[in-house]
Amino acid sequence: MMYEIIFYGRGGQGGVTAANILVHAALYQKLYGQGFPFFGAERRGAPVMAFARISDKPIVRHGMFYEADILVILDHKLIDIGATKKVYVRDNGYVIVNMPSDYEIDYGKFNILGKARFYGVNAKKIALENKLVVAGWPVVNTSMLGALSKATKIISVENIMKAIKSYFGGRVGEANAKAAFQAYNETPLIREVNM
Repeated sequence: MMYEIIFYGRGGQGGVTAANILVHAALYQKLYGQGFPFFGAERRGAPVMAFARISDKPIVRHGMFYEADILVILDHKLIDIGATKKVYVRDNGYVIVNMPSDYEIDYGKFNILGKARFYGVNAKKIALENKLVVAGWPVVNTSMLGALSKATKIISVENIMKAIKSYFGGRVGEANAKAAFQAYNETPLIREVNM
């Protein structure tokens, strides 16, 4: 089994850090992991992609990919501007969206290669509640890792939290782990789409 994951967000939301923490969590789960970023314009607020691979065997594949098993969207507004049309979600894939509870997903803004399950969580609200704000921006990455754990069951939320605490340490690690656990408990399946 090999899962390829794309984190799609904006500079400052922590997508690159999320990919790195996910790889750490995979190691705790006795899996193999690989994570790396892609930056366009390196500035806060610009669209940013980060990539991760999780496998039960050593990973020999390298490089970016635009067809993923799991698409994690850290900013729902990327859907509105059509940015999600730049990537593909494989059959039986997952799409996990940071979004307000009243947001209506436009499924036509996605390239789904078969069936996909859409999950949503208000990671911005969770970040604000846990005071995870840097330079005025709610940092939603650890909440989205909790949501990813809930949706996919690939890596347990306990290992996600352990990796978060190890990565950040101290009170920051505790607050981020708490946000991940909260998101895990607040992430419902929104819809299964077949295209």
